[in-house]
Amino acid sequence: MSVTVELAGPGASDELRSLHEWLSAEDELRGRVRLVQAPPPPGALGTVAETLTVVLAPGGVTAVLASAAVAWMRHRTGEVVCKLTKPDGTNMEVSAQRVRGSDMAEVRELVGELARMLDDGSGAGGGGSGDPAGDDSPTGRDDPAAPSGR
Repeated sequence: MSVTVELAGPGASDELRSLHEWLSAEDELRGRVRLVQAPPPPGALGTVAETLTVVLAPGGVTAVLASAAVAWMRHRTGEVVCKLTKPDGTNMEVSAQRVRGSDMAEVRELVGELARMLDDGSGAGGGGSGDPAGDDSPTGRDDPAAPSGR
């Protein structure tokens, strides 16, 4: 299953490249994240829309994606909205402002919500303990918002 990641806000194109680098630095996501440019519709003028496509597979990759995306959002200084969409149209939006204003319990809850949304019906088992932000998270970090090697 592939998940599409879109960003909205000032500098969304640069932020998308930053998110691409951040996600690609995760061992479990390396080689699964692509920057995609959609061509404009025929006869249309304007900028080309950019998204990320993340290929998910069994083994906890959804929890890693959820944790890494939330960690990246915590480090944004501007207002960025991240929208993750599954092939069936199910989606979830997370704003950097919401994440920055959250305590660790709220961050863990958000990571869990996002991981469950990505897992539901995907066949891409979440792995771990059911708490993707817990001490035994697939990212190996106690803090789901802590950067890994950044």
